[in-house]
Amino acid sequence: MPARILVAEDDRKQAELIRRYLEREGHLTVVVHDGRAAIDEARRRSPDLLVLDVMMPKVDGLDVCRVLRADQGGGADVPIIMLTARSTEDDLLLGLDLGADDYLTKPYNPRELVARVRTVLRRTRIRSEGEVYRVGDLEIDPVRHEVRLAGELVEATPAEFKILACLAASPGRAFSRQQLLEHAFGFDHYVFDRTIDVHVMNLRKKIEAAPGHPKYLRTVYGVGYKLADKVVSSDAS
Repeated sequence: MPARILVAEDDRKQAELIRRYLEREGHLTVVVHDGRAAIDEARRRSPDLLVLDVMMPKVDGLDVCRVLRADQGGGADVPIIMLTARSTEDDLLLGLDLGADDYLTKPYNPRELVARVRTVLRRTRIRSEGEVYRVGDLEIDPVRHEVRLAGELVEATPAEFKILACLAASPGRAFSRQQLLEHAFGFDHYVFDRTIDVHVMNLRKKIEAAPGHPKYLRTVYGVGYKLADKVVSSDAS
């Protein structure tokens, strides 16, 4: 389905290449070349997706993401695919925690970017129609993008929410770390498997009474993680 896509890329040749590939897919594409323009355009047009280069003049991509996610206007919920020449795990974690939906490392094949765009748009549309998931006192609302525990709002980062929402859509099902990366973010790089462990650890601190003995977000040894389909007494996990 065609979408309105904003491309923020300071390399004009690269930006034009991205535009051509996206328009070939039928998407309406607007291109800007600095972070300030990206913020203004996202607020003005509320695009369906933002392709965002990290290294840009005036305001870098990480700050663009930070500003939009804190926004009360049209930019707060826009799906974001980040493009970067930096590929360390710390960079990935920071991008996820700021609210990126996917992360592509330069150099990349434009056809891969188009495929990532297709995946993120599909995932976003499914999420926008989602139901509220409840397990015990834990509640995950994909539409409002909220997590509540015993009625109290839990401050989850965008990355934490995506992992929890992915698990909540199939309670009781065990997901490998790689599957969580792919389902929640679209990433397919095994070197970032530890990313999931970091976010799970942080989530447990927020939703578990005893993080070392979780009753909601449980470890499946030799596989990965699952969200309990019902709350039972905690055991070692």
